[in-house]
Amino acid sequence: MLWSGGKDCALALREARRGGWSIRCLATFVPPDATFRAHPLDVMRRQAEAMGLEHVCIEIREPFDAAYHAGIERLRAERGVAALVTGDIAEVDGRPNWIRQCAAGTGVEVLTPLWHAPRETLLARLIGEGFVAMISAVRGPALTAEWLGRILDETAVTELRRLNAAHGLDPCGENGEFHTIVLDGPGFARRLTVADARPHRQGDLTYLEFGRVELEAGEPQAGTRK
Repeated sequence: MLWSGGKDCALALREARRGGWSIRCLATFVPPDATFRAHPLDVMRRQAEAMGLEHVCIEIREPFDAAYHAGIERLRAERGVAALVTGDIAEVDGRPNWIRQCAAGTGVEVLTPLWHAPRETLLARLIGEGFVAMISAVRGPALTAEWLGRILDETAVTELRRLNAAHGLDPCGENGEFHTIVLDGPGFARRLTVADARPHRQGDLTYLEFGRVELEAGEPQAGTRK
């Protein structure tokens, strides 16, 4: 599973498992000295721990298309990976799926279970499945810092829908309007808790910097994890 820790890859993971695929690991391609402000690596590691999966970081350098291609070949050769799942929803700037292009010739299939699904359907599925996705970064002027730390629930989605009608904001944040991290949901044995989160601004991006991310103690309640 190509992993960023956000809502789309978490939902795609759920759909891939429903389709009968066995997920071997979470994989994140990491440039040298990369800083993932919206999706910190320590959060991704905790998510993997909560789901009982290995988190594999694959270092990449320019040219990135060749580096991704080589990384995908490594996953196949070293781990026996037959398919790479992504949370991609649609083309970016009208371009075809980039991961699929990078995987060409590797023998690794690319699965995009959310591809071209209506935004409303994806958000309804996210909430209906019980995922807890927290907004970790926003980009102005579409959204303000008051959105940081909010959970994508029915109220938040209704507000995003209104902003879509008024200003054209993508309700799934596909134009970079916002990013999320998943704290709980299907496949999680325990919920993530975030402490000491403080907002920081860089240009038009405002993001949460997490001081500590932990897993809740104790056993999950019966029936809450499937």
